[in-house]
Amino acid sequence: MTERVLVVDDEPDLLELVRFTLSEAGFEVETARGGIEGLEKAQRRRPDLVVLDLMLPDLPGTEVCRRLRADRSLGGLPILMLTARSEEIDRVVGLELGADDYVTKPFSPRELTLRARAILRRTRTDGEPAQVFRLGDLELDPERHRCRVGDREVKLTAKEFELLRALMERPGRVMTRDRLLDEVWGSDITVTSRTIDTHLKRLREKLGEAGDLVETVRGVGYRFSD
Repeated sequence: MTERVLVVDDEPDLLELVRFTLSEAGFEVETARGGIEGLEKAQRRRPDLVVLDLMLPDLPGTEVCRRLRADRSLGGLPILMLTARSEEIDRVVGLELGADDYVTKPFSPRELTLRARAILRRTRTDGEPAQVFRLGDLELDPERHRCRVGDREVKLTAKEFELLRALMERPGRVMTRDRLLDEVWGSDITVTSRTIDTHLKRLREKLGEAGDLVETVRGVGYRFSD
């Protein structure tokens, strides 16, 4: 099911950039040019995520955030704030009001997409428990951050855990090294594709026989066996 994002910003060029970026990333995107319009659209059709600019012409983004959190039907809605570097106080207020994360302008499309995906992974809007991934003796529980092979608990680093989850979420699908870098390391440009190979080698060693479920697709990337 396609996840819906409501983008609230009064700058036409920035609004179009964000709309295009998130649409290209596979999201269904709706836009609003002000805080009041954004609140009305959120109430009319609940989105999965709100991307909210702090500097709006009618209502400050902090007030929009406060009203969303006070609304019984929208209180748990994930919110990603867009802020300028000079808006530190507003950013702190926004986080205190319950915003989930922020992106500082100017930002890269890649960073925005990664932050949006990360929030949606962390936040469950339907009240259901996070999915536990299982195949054979291998079990990955993202909510408890636990990995087991049979009766043995496997201690994974944070990056190893996220790599395994990215692959187990898409069984049978080839994940390129660049895609894995995007999902696990985000905007850290100091990391290279060689890092992926090193981490996956260690991951396979820790998983033992279950490590064979992570297949190398030469010249492309990796795939989790289905």
